[in-house]
Amino acid sequence: MLILSFTVTEFHIVSFSDFSLFLKASIRVSFSLSVMAMQASLCAPRFVALDFGVCSYHARASSTLHFKSSWGLLAAIGLSKNTRFIAASARQGIHTDGKEPPTMISAPERRIVAVGDLHGDLRQTKRALRVAGVLSDDEQDNWTGGTTVLVQVGDVLDRGPDEIAILSLLWHLTEQARSKGGAVFQVHGNHETMNVSHEFNDTPDCGFEDSQHFVDYCNERHDGHWHTAFVQWRLEWPEWKKSRFESSTWLPFWNVFKVRKKMDARVLLFSPGGPLALELSRHGVVLKINDWLFAHGGLLPHHVAYGLEKMNSEVSNWMKGGAYNGKQPFIATKGFDSIVWSRLYSRKTKEIPQPKACAVLQQTLDAAKAKGLVIGHTPQVEGANSECDGKVWRIDVGMSRGVLNATPQVIEIVGDEVKVLSCQKDDSH
Repeated sequence: MLILSFTVTEFHIVSFSDFSLFLKASIRVSFSLSVMAMQASLCAPRFVALDFGVCSYHARASSTLHFKSSWGLLAAIGLSKNTRFIAASARQGIHTDGKEPPTMISAPERRIVAVGDLHGDLRQTKRALRVAGVLSDDEQDNWTGGTTVLVQVGDVLDRGPDEIAILSLLWHLTEQARSKGGAVFQVHGNHETMNVSHEFNDTPDCGFEDSQHFVDYCNERHDGHWHTAFVQWRLEWPEWKKSRFESSTWLPFWNVFKVRKKMDARVLLFSPGGPLALELSRHGVVLKINDWLFAHGGLLPHHVAYGLEKMNSEVSNWMKGGAYNGKQPFIATKGFDSIVWSRLYSRKTKEIPQPKACAVLQQTLDAAKAKGLVIGHTPQVEGANSECDGKVWRIDVGMSRGVLNATPQVIEIVGDEVKVLSCQKDDSH
């Protein structure tokens, strides 16, 4: 590892070189479509009835793509109140457990921002990332977070038309963040695991169309090179969809051939071993960054006892198409008390009063040697909030126009301080 240190005016810069991880391409085709076709015919009208305008096409300005594939520049600028944390983090760096997907992250003194459920809404996603201070305000999609660690807690998929563009954007920010000394991490929500297991209950018609557009774009513009198409999609999807919309021949939405083609595309992309399932396999269902845990639904004592790294490995192998006794990992992804489905900490019920939930949370934190948990999954109509004396933060605010169209909020963790950052209500860019 090469370390260079020098001073330029007021900036002290430390540079690190490391290796890059590249997504391995693989294609697995599955054509079990009859049940899913029925689900789509039921799902699409229900979604359109919400009338949030989510299925409309949005023209966006595109820009040139800039990537750096090595761990790069860590800069400390002594201007903000968090200077002490940023300077220390530049010296100490971010270290993972060396596994893929990672489970344990050491990022001493780093500013951490966490973003909740995105559900296929790119415009709201960008608003959230900008209020988090990690995305440029000029539509160039540049990382502006410096040494910040960004965590997205799942449910990128379903309920909106921009799912693949959001995944592509997060990939791009991951690469850019590395070059600036920051990091981007994701954990899976129930909607990621549902799609890999072909449960398309909450996939709207425009989500199926998005899959078809991406498959056509990959084949026609990139000769079937999935990863190249995935990287470029965040820039080129508006023009591609617009051209296809203008040149398409009229067919009723229920046309069986049209439905079949969209289903084929979705199944191809998200089947275990498929191109987007492989992209998802880079992430697990739980992360521990310093002494904070991040999961989609919730973490329980028996999850910790089973092994957080073990669950992440099993979910990743399943998404890659590897053998897991021929079944979907149950403890992590199926059942009301799995990590991606649990709502124990995110809503109050008569059956499980809050004090009892907080007691279970404390057992979990003690077992995991952590001091807090950040979750999404259940929309909080009052906005991001905490319970159990600040030991659990609920950050799904329903920002997607396919959910509540709420004002985006994120949380910021600096040292022992946690605070909510909110968009201005009239900020729509």
